[in-house]
Amino acid sequence: MIQGFYKRRKLSARKIFLIHTIINNVMRTLKLISSMIFFSQIVFSQLPSPPPPPPPPPPASGNASKADSLYNEGDIREAVVEYKTMYRLNPNDRTTVYNYACAFSREGQIDSALRYLNIAVNIEPFTRPLTDPDLIALREDQRWTDFESSLIKLINKKSRYPIKDVDYAKALWRLQCMDQYCFYETIIAVRKLGSDSPVVSALRRLQKMQNQKNLEELEVLLLEKGWPRISQVGPEAAGAAFFVLQHSNASAQEKFLPMFEKCCRENEADWHQYALMFDRMRINKNLPQRYGTHSNLDNRATGEALLYPMEDETMVDEWRKEIGLEPLKDYLKSANIKYVPSSASKK
Repeated sequence: MIQGFYKRRKLSARKIFLIHTIINNVMRTLKLISSMIFFSQIVFSQLPSPPPPPPPPPPASGNASKADSLYNEGDIREAVVEYKTMYRLNPNDRTTVYNYACAFSREGQIDSALRYLNIAVNIEPFTRPLTDPDLIALREDQRWTDFESSLIKLINKKSRYPIKDVDYAKALWRLQCMDQYCFYETIIAVRKLGSDSPVVSALRRLQKMQNQKNLEELEVLLLEKGWPRISQVGPEAAGAAFFVLQHSNASAQEKFLPMFEKCCRENEADWHQYALMFDRMRINKNLPQRYGTHSNLDNRATGEALLYPMEDETMVDEWRKEIGLEPLKDYLKSANIKYVPSSASKK
């Protein structure tokens, strides 16, 4: 049907093919730039409404292969060929096998994707498949439930934090997966078509609608079960609540921050994530941040990031210390964020 349409519309076929490729060949852009993951999360969160989704979780490997590069450019079919070669050379490398499975998933080859995904998690169980948007096509397959249950059993045998509340964990993993919905498509569309493209605008609207749906589902879970505790659902599932709320609004963030803080004080949640959400809530209310976790692009041409205004520069390190965070200057240095204290600028 598509080919017939192209034949009838020869003058616009190239443009249609470009858009078709961008929408259907989704890639994991930024997957291999682990040192910039956290910084990109902060930067993307400051773009105009609707807000983009969070960046992908840190990759298992930091070295880009030809297959990874093809994947990141949306050349999924060619990436599959390269991953096949890599797999034959080293069939016991979990990262290669997992990426091979993700490429099959993106290409719609569900049987092959499931086959290699099972190989990957049996080499070494890990939770990434349960939150990875690369595998959304597999989530829609009836065999996903069995795979998920099997993987949870493997994780519980080897994990320091066994999954006790399995149903809650499953719901949270799915929400984190959907929180990243369309992230890769949007990045590629911006790069290839420009930020003012109608394709990008459509993807942004889709993201915004999905974010709202995620928030509604999370609120039901939090009111019923409370903030997810690491000892009950594991650190990855517990972090899913943070990601969904981080990309919501000040009202929802303020509502659940006390619940979040309580779990942090009981060593059942992440203080760094708490600081991120607290500062995001204040920024969303047009207030200065407290912990210094957020920056914006002061100069988009150079990519230079500057810290958002601070609530009290003389107190920030004390506030950070109270929740176990390093001094602000050390944190900013590691994140490559420029900071000129107001007191220094006046001298």
